[in-house]
Amino acid sequence: MSWRFVSCAALFVTCLLTANTIAAKLIVVGGVVLTAGIVIFPISYVVGDVLTEVWGYGAARRVIWLGFACNAVMVAAIWLGGELPPAPFWKGDAAYAEILGHTPRIVAASFVAYLVGEFANSFVLAKLKIATRGRWLWLRTIGSTVVGQALDSGVFVTLAFAGTVPPGVLARIVGGQWVFKVLYEAAATPLTYAAVAWLKASEGVDAYDHDTDFNPVRL
Repeated sequence: MSWRFVSCAALFVTCLLTANTIAAKLIVVGGVVLTAGIVIFPISYVVGDVLTEVWGYGAARRVIWLGFACNAVMVAAIWLGGELPPAPFWKGDAAYAEILGHTPRIVAASFVAYLVGEFANSFVLAKLKIATRGRWLWLRTIGSTVVGQALDSGVFVTLAFAGTVPPGVLARIVGGQWVFKVLYEAAATPLTYAAVAWLKASEGVDAYDHDTDFNPVRL
């Protein structure tokens, strides 16, 4: 396991945890309400593309599960911190709960959406690489993101807010997030090309998943 692979895995997990932490803040971009996590979460898809493109689906699968485990540890630690009694002189307990506290429904929705979206992204990219014989990287990365981010946004918003927000509003939220994330991926295409070229040359590897078992739960 090279330091380059470890660095990509660390960046992936960092983007995931940071996005989930800052998602408590709502922002407006072009009239669309988004969470602040949108500024960094799409980078996890860029890194996921790089992992799949260079090392293959199996390597990306391990990193996806690593991110899931780290996120679970973070959520558990935040919950435990909120349950511990605050110091008598500390006035920030309510703010802690408001910013870092998440309802079980939101947490469950984010976990399910993350796994569905990330595995779909990696699967589609790996299959497209075989179908295109390694050509048109831009088409493969953007195409996989179109699928992965649509599932991520759709699953999360539906599971988290269905029944509490009108269907039309849900659709607009999903659509806004999906479009922004895909545009983010497209804008990052030159960086993706540079990273993939450097890593393939440095690592001496260019994985094709011809005989890969795509079972997401297999490590």
